[in-house]
Amino acid sequence: MTNNKKIISSAKRTLSRELFSIKNLNSTFNNNFCKAVNLIYNIKGKIVVTGVGKSAHIGSKISATLTSTGTPSYFVHATEASHGDLGSIKKEDCVLAISNSGETSELNNIIQFTKRFNIKLISITSNSKSILHKNSTIGILFKKPIEACPLNLAPTSSTSMSMIIGDCIAIALLELRGFKSTEFKSLHPGGNLGKDLKNLSEIMHVKKELPIAKLDEKMSKALITMTQKSFGCIGVINKKNQIVGVITDGDLRRKLNSKFFEKKASEIMTKNPTLADKNMLVGEAINLMNTKKITSLFICDKKIPLGIVHIHDLLRLTS
Repeated sequence: MTNNKKIISSAKRTLSRELFSIKNLNSTFNNNFCKAVNLIYNIKGKIVVTGVGKSAHIGSKISATLTSTGTPSYFVHATEASHGDLGSIKKEDCVLAISNSGETSELNNIIQFTKRFNIKLISITSNSKSILHKNSTIGILFKKPIEACPLNLAPTSSTSMSMIIGDCIAIALLELRGFKSTEFKSLHPGGNLGKDLKNLSEIMHVKKELPIAKLDEKMSKALITMTQKSFGCIGVINKKNQIVGVITDGDLRRKLNSKFFEKKASEIMTKNPTLADKNMLVGEAINLMNTKKITSLFICDKKIPLGIVHIHDLLRLTS
């Protein structure tokens, strides 16, 4: 138990130190940050992210995030750049170099290369007096943090700050480009993320599986349909085949009495139900159903039912 207390105390101390450093990033989002984002936004080539050590790992992640959100990018390790990888950097590209100290010797060849061929260089560093910052086209500076490491040596707070700056660049670019979920889906076809990005039209139950009743249909008949279809609800349609209401298991429990089976569906239904578009994504549908606290969702086109999904369909897909 003594060890547990020490471990939890250490974890909380690390979290506190890193959060303190992250809060200091507000001052980083200034005019230079805007210039860097605009430069990347207008670049014709790719964004070449580079770094050494822990910054290399952060750079690789930033590069992947940029690419997956519509800004083509690739990572080049600064050490490998000196052994031939510089040849992959083109004049129309932009280099994004990450270094807390800005004095990493392995970056010198990349800095010289960008100077020689007039390639734009953006730096992310905490050292305004560093070689990297002074030789950058645009320098993004963050306040030098106290590392969470008790020796103030192991890159912890500084790497967290660098990664967040990279994420902020990527998301700002995503929003500037108006990057849509359909484009995101095309770049993430596999894994749970790909499943979350499926359209409801790809998984919905259709045609004879739909639980549907007419406005003047008696509940004795509607209840049989509702039981047979097993969605825990039934959609009520008007003469134009538009859904104007839904009857759920909850409605049955609340309104059940001796005259219930003779009543019309229009008397029991809940009006103006939550409906979905066929292009809604699975992830969006799960969020909507959780928010509305419903277990089934009708997919419609101008209120005409095309299909239905149950929350279990969505959860099975993403599990």
